[in-house]
Amino acid sequence: MHIAVVDYGMGNLRSVAKAIEHVAPGAQVEVTSDPARVAAADRVVFPGQGAMPDCMRELDARGLRGAVIEAACAKPFLGICIGLQMLFERSEEGDTPGLGILAGRVRRFPATGLRDADGRKLKVPHMGWNRVRQVLAHPLWRGIPSESRFYFVHSYYVEPADATITAGSTAYPFDFTSAVAKAGLFAVQFHPEKSHAAGLGLLANFVNWNAQFAAPDEAVVTGLNAMPSK
Repeated sequence: MHIAVVDYGMGNLRSVAKAIEHVAPGAQVEVTSDPARVAAADRVVFPGQGAMPDCMRELDARGLRGAVIEAACAKPFLGICIGLQMLFERSEEGDTPGLGILAGRVRRFPATGLRDADGRKLKVPHMGWNRVRQVLAHPLWRGIPSESRFYFVHSYYVEPADATITAGSTAYPFDFTSAVAKAGLFAVQFHPEKSHAAGLGLLANFVNWNAQFAAPDEAVVTGLNAMPSK
């Protein structure tokens, strides 16, 4: 099995690759910025950290937009952190267009007024361990109890136009979508590679996932049509 970890110059991708190698010692795990290698892979992981405008610019600079969109339609695909946010149509961070694979927007947590149930002020970015409630039954949740804790670092969250793709939600302090699932695509706001047993379990489930696919929808076609001309 060939698993490509998409490298567009944003984030510590080695920790993601090492975690996948740990749960899939027989697989070829490759960190790559080559669109042809992404296209050739059996499974694709799309992680990232940083600001949305920078991430989109670097993705396009490396010619990876088309390879990522096509992988999300045609093979098991896992988005992580900003790799989730980039799948949507637009982000409030710099009013930046995303890939348009999923309908919806990326919102920023309010700068003020966030308080927990005891009245304590919550900080932005949302950083540290938090629970994920499993909203949708999915093979990637196999063996992982609902309300398991995962590690988060983010100031923005996704707001899907279609609520039925929400696979997990997290409270900070209001419920936000922390995992989405659609056909062969699964994407999470948290970092499974930093989330101990629950995170490794999710990665192992991804490696063994027998995903089902559907024809590309209008949002995906829009994302492909938005590819910059050379």
